[in-house]
Amino acid sequence: MWIPTEHEKYGVVIASFRGTVPYGLSLEIGDTVQILEKCDGWYRGFALKNPNIKGIFPSSYVHLKNACVKNKGQFEMVIPTEDSVITEMTSTLRDWGTMWKQLYVRNEGDLFHRLWHIMNEILDLRRQVLVGHLTHDRMKDVKRHITARLDWGNEQLGLDLVPRKEYAMVDPEDISITELYRLMEHRHRKKDTPVQASSHHLFVQMKSLMCSNLGEELEVIFSLFDSKENRPISERFFLRLNRNGLPKAPDKPERHCSLFVDLGSSELRKDIYITVHIIRIGRMGAGEKKNACSVQYRRPFGCAVLSIADLLTGETKDDLVLKVYMCNTESEWYQIHENIIKKLNARYNLTGSNAGLAVSLQLLHGDIEQIRREYSSVFSHGVSITRKLGFSDIIMPGEMRNDLYITVERGEFEKGGKSVARNVEVTMFIVDSNGQPLKDFISFGSGEPPASEYHSFVLYHNNSPRWSELLKLPIPVDKFRGSHIRFEFRHCSTKEKGEKKLFGFSFVPLMQEDGRTLPDGTHELIVHKCEENTNLQDTTRYLKLPFSKVIFLGNNNQTMKATKESFWITSFLCSTKLTQNGDMLDLLKWRTHPDKITGCLSKLKEIDGSEIVKFLQDTLDTLFGILDENSQKYGSKVFDSLVHIINLLQDSKFHHFKPVMDTYIESHFAGALAYRDLIKVLKWYVDRITEAERQEHIQEVLKAQEYIFKYIVQSRRLFSLATGGQNEEEFRCCIQELLMSVRFFLSQESKGTGALSQSQAVFLSSFPAVYSELLKLFDVREVANLVQDTLGSLPTIMHVDDSLQAIKLQCIGKTVESQLYTNPDSRYILLPVVLHHLHIHLQEQKDLIMCARILSNVFCLIKKNSSEKSVLEEIDVIVASLLDILLRTILEITSRPQASSSAMRLQFQDVTGEFVACLLSLLRQMTDRHYQQLLNSFSTKEELRDFLLQIFTVFRILIRPEMFPKDWTVMRLVANNVIITTVLYLSDALRKNFLNENFDYKIWDSYFYLAVIFINQLCLQLEMFTPSKKKKVLEKYGDMRVTMGCEIFSMWQNLGEHKLHFIPALIGPFLEVTLIPQPDLRNVMIPIFHDMMDWEQRRSGNFKQVEAKLIDKLDSLMSEGKGDETYRELFNSIIPLFGPYPSLLKKIERETWRESGVSLIATVTRLMERLLDYRDCMKIGEVDGKKIGCTVSLLNFYKTELNKEEMYIRYIHKLYDLHLKAQNFTEAAYTLLLYDELLEWSDRPLREFLTYPMQTEWQRKEHLHLTIIQNFDRGKCWENGIILCRKIAEQYESYYDYRNLSKMRMMEASLYDKIMDQQRLEPEFFRVGFYGKKFPFFLRNKEFVCRGHDYERLEAFQQRMLNEFPHAIAMQHANQPDETIFQAEAQYLQIYAVTPIPESQEVLQREGVPDNIKSFYKVNHIWKFRYDRPFHKGTKDKENEFKSLWVERTSLYLVQSLPGISRWFEVEKREVVEMSPLENAMEVLENKNQQLKTLISQCQTRQMQNINPLTMCLNGVIDAAVNGGVSRYQEAFFVKDYILSHPEDGEKIARLRELMLEQAQILEFGLAVHEKFVPQDMRPLHKKLVDQFFVMKSSFGIQEFPACIQASPVHFPNGSPRVCRNSAPASMSPDGTRVIPRRSPLSYPAVNRYSSSSLSSQASAEVSNITGQSESSDEVFNMQPSPSTSSLSSTHSASPNVTSSAPSSARASPLLSDKHKHSRENSCLSPRDRPCSAIYPTPVEPSQRMLFNHIGDGALPRSDPNLSAPEKAVNPTPSSWSLDSGKEAKNMSDSGKLISPPVPPRPTQTASPARHTTSVSPSPAGRSPLKGSVQSFTPSPVEYNSPGLSSNSPVLSGSYSSGISSLSRCSTSETSGFENQANEQSVPVPVPVPVPVPVPSFSGSEEPVRKESKTPPPYSVYERTLRRPVPLPHSLSIPVTSEPPALPPKPLAARSSHLENGTRRTDPGPRPRPLPRKVSQL
Repeated sequence: MWIPTEHEKYGVVIASFRGTVPYGLSLEIGDTVQILEKCDGWYRGFALKNPNIKGIFPSSYVHLKNACVKNKGQFEMVIPTEDSVITEMTSTLRDWGTMWKQLYVRNEGDLFHRLWHIMNEILDLRRQVLVGHLTHDRMKDVKRHITARLDWGNEQLGLDLVPRKEYAMVDPEDISITELYRLMEHRHRKKDTPVQASSHHLFVQMKSLMCSNLGEELEVIFSLFDSKENRPISERFFLRLNRNGLPKAPDKPERHCSLFVDLGSSELRKDIYITVHIIRIGRMGAGEKKNACSVQYRRPFGCAVLSIADLLTGETKDDLVLKVYMCNTESEWYQIHENIIKKLNARYNLTGSNAGLAVSLQLLHGDIEQIRREYSSVFSHGVSITRKLGFSDIIMPGEMRNDLYITVERGEFEKGGKSVARNVEVTMFIVDSNGQPLKDFISFGSGEPPASEYHSFVLYHNNSPRWSELLKLPIPVDKFRGSHIRFEFRHCSTKEKGEKKLFGFSFVPLMQEDGRTLPDGTHELIVHKCEENTNLQDTTRYLKLPFSKVIFLGNNNQTMKATKESFWITSFLCSTKLTQNGDMLDLLKWRTHPDKITGCLSKLKEIDGSEIVKFLQDTLDTLFGILDENSQKYGSKVFDSLVHIINLLQDSKFHHFKPVMDTYIESHFAGALAYRDLIKVLKWYVDRITEAERQEHIQEVLKAQEYIFKYIVQSRRLFSLATGGQNEEEFRCCIQELLMSVRFFLSQESKGTGALSQSQAVFLSSFPAVYSELLKLFDVREVANLVQDTLGSLPTIMHVDDSLQAIKLQCIGKTVESQLYTNPDSRYILLPVVLHHLHIHLQEQKDLIMCARILSNVFCLIKKNSSEKSVLEEIDVIVASLLDILLRTILEITSRPQASSSAMRLQFQDVTGEFVACLLSLLRQMTDRHYQQLLNSFSTKEELRDFLLQIFTVFRILIRPEMFPKDWTVMRLVANNVIITTVLYLSDALRKNFLNENFDYKIWDSYFYLAVIFINQLCLQLEMFTPSKKKKVLEKYGDMRVTMGCEIFSMWQNLGEHKLHFIPALIGPFLEVTLIPQPDLRNVMIPIFHDMMDWEQRRSGNFKQVEAKLIDKLDSLMSEGKGDETYRELFNSIIPLFGPYPSLLKKIERETWRESGVSLIATVTRLMERLLDYRDCMKIGEVDGKKIGCTVSLLNFYKTELNKEEMYIRYIHKLYDLHLKAQNFTEAAYTLLLYDELLEWSDRPLREFLTYPMQTEWQRKEHLHLTIIQNFDRGKCWENGIILCRKIAEQYESYYDYRNLSKMRMMEASLYDKIMDQQRLEPEFFRVGFYGKKFPFFLRNKEFVCRGHDYERLEAFQQRMLNEFPHAIAMQHANQPDETIFQAEAQYLQIYAVTPIPESQEVLQREGVPDNIKSFYKVNHIWKFRYDRPFHKGTKDKENEFKSLWVERTSLYLVQSLPGISRWFEVEKREVVEMSPLENAMEVLENKNQQLKTLISQCQTRQMQNINPLTMCLNGVIDAAVNGGVSRYQEAFFVKDYILSHPEDGEKIARLRELMLEQAQILEFGLAVHEKFVPQDMRPLHKKLVDQFFVMKSSFGIQEFPACIQASPVHFPNGSPRVCRNSAPASMSPDGTRVIPRRSPLSYPAVNRYSSSSLSSQASAEVSNITGQSESSDEVFNMQPSPSTSSLSSTHSASPNVTSSAPSSARASPLLSDKHKHSRENSCLSPRDRPCSAIYPTPVEPSQRMLFNHIGDGALPRSDPNLSAPEKAVNPTPSSWSLDSGKEAKNMSDSGKLISPPVPPRPTQTASPARHTTSVSPSPAGRSPLKGSVQSFTPSPVEYNSPGLSSNSPVLSGSYSSGISSLSRCSTSETSGFENQANEQSVPVPVPVPVPVPVPSFSGSEEPVRKESKTPPPYSVYERTLRRPVPLPHSLSIPVTSEPPALPPKPLAARSSHLENGTRRTDPGPRPRPLPRKVSQL
């Protein structure tokens, strides 16, 4: 039986449990579990990481831990009772763990590794804490380290700041909000602004002296030098180097490392230098011989200097090398460092040996204890400490020092009878009173131990030597008296012996007779002469002599002779025990001279403070001793002296001596009667304040009142103890009287002079310190009343002295902080006074920082949920007094402009934050009763209204993101909790007082606005939090958004008919709320929209306003990244979603206005789909097709569905920017044209909009035109630019602006030049299908045609698309996918190349138009594209595959022509047509003939640089034909069986025969041209071709062409180079000028396709598209392919881009396998890559048998003007014939019989059974009875690598071998010109030729091929010919002129006719402009 657990509540999993038992809970080691129940060794519970899954687990797998339980029962919460730091560490490390892995994923390696180290450190520290063996101090230290690391990690990872108190996390519920704010601010400040250390230390390590010729030992002396004051500021660091320049004691770091300690901030400046003096120890002269002298001297060597400013950057200066300088003359040595600092170059130079000093320097900051902790390694190894000279800035009590500093300055000596000056050395000894030298008390510096004697360095031949060497003599105090220092002077001989001869001495005693020490300063000592061997051991002999010149001159009884030689020293004593001050000694010895007491007390003020604090206790004892002796006489004087000493301790230098005085009062003070005198004198002073003119002394007294009261209180306690509490009443009266005097003086107003107010200020500053003393003698209430009376006596006039007001406030502040205020009893007494003063200051907006601090302290004492009566009463008082003024203050300070300086700004933020924390504290403390009292306290509705408006405004301010720093989530959540609680209280007041007849729009609007921004706060969006953080927030506060949402709903329902006031204003805000992905919140809020629509419908009969506002707001919100897919479904779905409310749509469907409502929801949903896609796409960094497509989709939606003009224009510009970024300049131009078309050439003023300034419509349109022209120019779309140039030129001309007109004409001319001179690449086009539900809405299950980039081929395009959609799967076939693919939760891409079909354009059909002009028309303004797929129908004939090889041709029609505003447009319609094998064969031959004509023409007109393309083409056709190519067609279609079984194909068979004969004739003429141009080395090949041609003719059975056929084969503008004999004149076509060709309705102009022929049947199953394109026209000539049916041995093979045939099941396929690729990569060219002019017209009637017609002059043949260029391009077609030598003869003989068969009669209808048409468009296409052509086909551009293709498959071999082929790269251009008319129309159409051409009629059973009308792109540059012209968009139309325009021609008319069943396309009226409305002010 499962029993709920009592104590086993919490545990940690110690072994992983798989949970394989029924109801088992899977657990991992380390998981924490909460246990609910137990049963027989099993527990039931859940893991804290996933509390929703509960299960059972063995109790043995869990280690139980102590925990306390909150909310026992169903929702109990378990909190472990372990150390809170441990708990925090554990949870933090868990959070970090997941984020740490993400860092690795995001490639943030640096932070990843640093965090890893920190986590390991924390784990180590955690172990130490858990073990529990640490000392208390060590534990604190460890916790400090842990929290520092936790905070660092949280900051780096962007997590929240954790409020802490003594290293433990604080629960915000347990402390007041003001205290929470302070904790947060303290941690924030600590993080932001590191505290400036007041103390600094310099670490110096000597490495070595680098010098070329040392050889002697050295002494190196470091010190710090102040160049401003010209004095050293530190002691010296002294170390010795050996002969190699390295430290002598490397094993003792303290000998070569030192720390210069206690540098103040004032000493870190650039004029403080580190000076290094180097002394060598050796011979007198550096170059003397070794044996010259054995005695060693100290001699100057060099000096180096470094400014401390170089170290302030904070970097460690490792291995710094300092240059060492030497003075030019030795006498300058004493000031060499000053000369180097001053850069007096003439006085020093580099040492001869170029020495460099290697040192390591580092500046450390913080107090010395901190340095010891942080740099423990430095101290553990050993380092010498070098102190500052004298006392540090702060003297610590107990510090023991007794150091005498002596500087050996200089000497003046006589020659001593020598011709040269002496070499003087000074030796110094310390001699005690007994005449014995003191050992080891002379310190040269910190690195060396003290010595017993000192030897100065020697200056060569110098009688006035200057040494300036500083020495420290740490002599003990007891040795001072009677000791003296002796200096001995010796001359150092440089002779061989090197003797040192004594010639004089000086001495100086350390202490004078009266006990004073040697005064500081410079002393001139007498040099007493003596003999060389004088014994100075007996001190009595010379101590009687005078030692100083001053004393000597004073006594003046000695002879003058001895005074010529002098010696100077400087002394400076630094002692805590000895004094040099006589007055101090007199005072301490007052009993010996009672008569001098008054004088001594007076002189006390003149004694230096450091002397007084040295003897503080003795001095105080002296003072109170004198007071006891005679209080009447000395009372006042002693009081003044005491005041002086007390105030001396206020000085920062002696501040640390206050504890010494406190200790004295507590432990040593014994003046039990002193209190009477002290009170008496103090009262006397206070009474005199108002009358005294000079207040300085009184102010000093008032400043000292704290310690005076301490003495009074202690004295009284001593008295009470001694007497048993006598005179208690008397004492109370004295204190009362004293405070009465104080109150009187405080209540006085300052009249004129500020002295009184200054005294008041001084008193108030120190008065709060007295409270604690009074509490020692009186009870709390008494003291509180005394204080209240005293503070209450302050005058409240505010215009008094501002500084006094500030001091008053400070006094109040200190009162609140005092011990007195913490007691509730006294607090209740003091609170009114405090609040009164605060109110006054807040009202005046003065001293806000201080007010904030006081208020914070007030609230810190009132703990949360403290229900004590006293607390509730306090809250009553505070609410009544301060709530209103607090709100006003916050409003005031937040509306002020931000201060410019960062310090001011910081201060401003602090004060705002504190006031906010105070307000929140107050509101949190308020109970229901307080709110009721507050609301009842307003006498009128106006007052209540103002209050509510005020508090709502303040709340809106509190919610602002900038109110608290980013990582203060804890503070924000607390604030929000308070706000929502208060709002719930206040909403009742709103409902009761401001509804119905009292309705107030402003207050309700403020309420709703507050609620909306509350819900939208970032810190409440729990979805963004980590699971653990989300759990904590929900446990503590719940989801506050839902609470507020319910409140909004409730308040909205209460509004009734007043709702109309908020429609449509609140739609935007409410919409923003519903976009939050919180289901409950959405369910609450969405019904409000239904309500709004309902009310709006009632009011105005529609809800247009709601709709407009909804759409505008949706756009702006989605752009900011709000909303998600679920939201759209919630709006749209019919199924009731979460919660009590049905979906919006379901609610609407119940209404009478359901139709318009559903329509609105549908529109909004569609807009959201597009907006969501747009938002998702915009998150991607780089511009890609997805971004552009999405923007186009949205832009069209705004234009067509919503008619939102401004949004439409905004998105036009967004799209324009995207195009510019992607360098799609042509598309950018078309995009901007959309806006241009909305504008007129008018002077209407337009407002400022987007980046456009305020200007007229004409100016904006002009600017747009110029920008568009520039973009067309950059996109090489110059023809379009020319049109616009003309348009704008017209405007300039109409305004007579000839300057700009000239520029525009020049620009137009430059565009014409560019057309002719610059090369343009023709892009490839690709069809892309996007299938599956995972695609964005605007792509989903749609197909598009995309214009590729320059040089982009299929493989590159496919890769680009897969990169843009990384999750997409490429489909491996070209079949239309089925429904399962459409509905799949995936992304499928289907990509293959398609061929553009240009509109029939005059320019493409003209002769003599250069290719670089035609190329534009081939790939621009394309609506239609197509691709072909071959397949076998019926049984495949293995002998001849052509019999059953059909082609499925798919035509795609776009919604807009390419190029346009996007690189891709959607396919609007697809048509599928099947071509029979015969039609295919006809098309193949036509294409090859066209190709041959083109190449021959180019060769004739010398357009070819190289004849190779013609050679290869001729070779391919002739060679293939000889080997049996064309005979395959003969076998297939000319046999009796086929003719009998297909009687309807008679016409087509005849046409095929004509084409074969035509090919023969073209070949003959081609060989003639070839012969003329062929180079010599190609002659053998030419001969072979000629021979093979005759074989080919014979295979057709042709010996000579009959007369009727032998027309002049080709006519060229330049004259034919070779004309056949017997040429006959051409027959003219009926119109006399033009020829109508015979074409099938589906015989489209050919595009170059490549053959893949084969002898094997297995590989001829199907053939696929070719995708490649050559990059240059040369390659067209070099690699021109031809359809081939080559032998197996053919040496040519297909291009690598050729895709082989595939089994029909697979159809075409998107990926080409490598094994079918070939090295001839450049051979794949589209027709656009090669010249396209057509040369030969085709016969009009077969009976004519005339291959060519003369047009005009017989020597100048014309091509059919109605053929588009691509039609005339050659389309080589692939075939798969089997040729073998056995069949060759037969084929030749067969073809011989079929040279000129009779032409069968033409039937009126040709519905061939062999051909089937499938069309996606409404009607099937009919066939023309006039023509039959074999059409080629194009399967997918990519290939399926089917098993049907063996690796050695010859399918792809032989590209250049035959003239006929079964596979062609499909003919790609639509039938154009007249032929198109003939195919499509059933009535004659007027055409631009002199004589109309009869057009055959269709039979009743046939329907013409029709196209749907298209909306042309916004910029339709070319009209379609042969139709009634349709007007262009207004901005692009060109005025009609009488003459035809120059190229480019007139723009094409828009496609406007519709396809309808059974009817032809009708001619519509003029097309309207795309967006005819004017743009109002945009």
